[in-house]
Amino acid sequence: MPSLTATSIPPKTGWAGLMQNWRADALSGFLVFLIALPLCLGIAMASGFPPMGGIISAIVGGILVSRLNGSFVTINGPAAGLIVVVLGAVQSLGQGDAMAGYRYTLAAIVVASVLQTLMGLCKAGRLSAFFPASVVHGMLAAIGIIIMAKQIHVMLGVKPEAQELIETILAIPDSVLNLNPEIAIIGFVGLGLLITWSLIKSPLLKMIPAPLLVVAVGMALERWFDLDHEHVYMFLPDQAFLPHHEFTIGPRFLVSIPDDFLSGFYFPDFGKIATLEFWTAVVSICLVGSLESLLSAAAVDKLDTCKRYSDLNRDLAAVGIGNVICGLLGGLPMIAEIVRSSANVNNGAKTGWANFFHGTFLLVFVAVFPHVIHEIPLASLAALLVYTGFRLASPREFAKTMEIGWEQLSLFVITIIGILATDLLIGVFIGIAAKFVLHLLRGVSVGNLFKIFYTVDEKADGGYVVKIEGSAVFSNFIALKSAIAELPEGKQVLFDLSETYLIDHTVMEFVDHYCHDYQARGGVCVIQGLDNHKAYSSHPLAARKRV
Repeated sequence: MPSLTATSIPPKTGWAGLMQNWRADALSGFLVFLIALPLCLGIAMASGFPPMGGIISAIVGGILVSRLNGSFVTINGPAAGLIVVVLGAVQSLGQGDAMAGYRYTLAAIVVASVLQTLMGLCKAGRLSAFFPASVVHGMLAAIGIIIMAKQIHVMLGVKPEAQELIETILAIPDSVLNLNPEIAIIGFVGLGLLITWSLIKSPLLKMIPAPLLVVAVGMALERWFDLDHEHVYMFLPDQAFLPHHEFTIGPRFLVSIPDDFLSGFYFPDFGKIATLEFWTAVVSICLVGSLESLLSAAAVDKLDTCKRYSDLNRDLAAVGIGNVICGLLGGLPMIAEIVRSSANVNNGAKTGWANFFHGTFLLVFVAVFPHVIHEIPLASLAALLVYTGFRLASPREFAKTMEIGWEQLSLFVITIIGILATDLLIGVFIGIAAKFVLHLLRGVSVGNLFKIFYTVDEKADGGYVVKIEGSAVFSNFIALKSAIAELPEGKQVLFDLSETYLIDHTVMEFVDHYCHDYQARGGVCVIQGLDNHKAYSSHPLAARKRV
């Protein structure tokens, strides 16, 4: 009989879980708070929101959503992945008036969040499976490119005249040539620290959160350069790569936050609810926010040492409720955030109370020490976002996609180009349309694109055989996913794919993950019938077609 370890017995939840694990959860919540504070500020400002908008989102996500959601160790708050859609909404709805665009966007967040809540109540959490993996990764990579393109200028202390995305990217060389040296030093030091910290192996040093270190060093440099007081200085380079130039330094390069906590709240303006721009923003915020939150929550489940599984529908509804509150108070939309959630698990969190403590620490700090936040340089926050954007769109992501197959890389790149050339929503649909065309070219019938043919039979020994015929692709396997989710644990499940014509990467990945999860919960799961299929690459989860 296997021995019961500490990680094999799930901790209690609710008030009993608080009494049992408050020390571990409070410590983890505090450490996550140190990471979350600079990220919330940076994400808010990059999204066209006041800095308090990110803090409000994390506070609501921690204190309220942690008590409602269906997950265990996720941290809720604003995420870099939503910067693009929120900033786009502020710009399109405001038409040059930043404050008006902000308040119109708050209204769009409220409406999008009501839809998000209804999706959770209607058990639409499974719809995240409809989006092909390569398109989702392409979306995240495009978001990373856009974040870098916009935040590099902030990191250099330059405000380009460009308005369109392509113009902003093309303006980067000019910003480099005209950088503000003192601001750029703060930005580059922060970026260097983040890169260095990612290479350090020492567990002792790793205990210091990199974002906190970047902000602390940035604040020290801010004091050295006296950014609190506006002044002009002359930069006289020894070399000719920078011309002689006068630079103005002052508080505009620091985070601006009200001393009175309550004055940081703003309320939505529904004046544009009848316009196309408003509903475009609603759909974008709802779609991207829901998709990112569901994917992040599912990813965090794999990190949970107690092997618990989130109720994604309940989680989506809880995030929707939290986002309604955020929109009404002036906050950014939140998701189940993967980076802070990973840190939460690594810090030893046991229950959702860690999320609660993280929100509580943020509330206390902002209410009591707003003057400390005002000393944070914008260049330090921009460095955090540039690094985050690079991680989303790094060459490694392209290489990982290429390993799965050339068609996955093609969809990945098509999605990126589609988003950069149009907008996030249209770009994602361009990627999905390209995937449909690819399946049709490979011989999948139009009828089979949206309908899967399968049977689930119980064997005499109590096991189950899941047999799939025809094609199993991203757009038709939701019904199969729902059916096998109902199978009891601890049995033997056999996937018979011998009569399957085509299995795409999204379904291969899902079946593989299902088998690993099922076996981790004490069952046996086997895949057979792929001997007569030819894979499109050497990757074990590549799409394959029956010969």
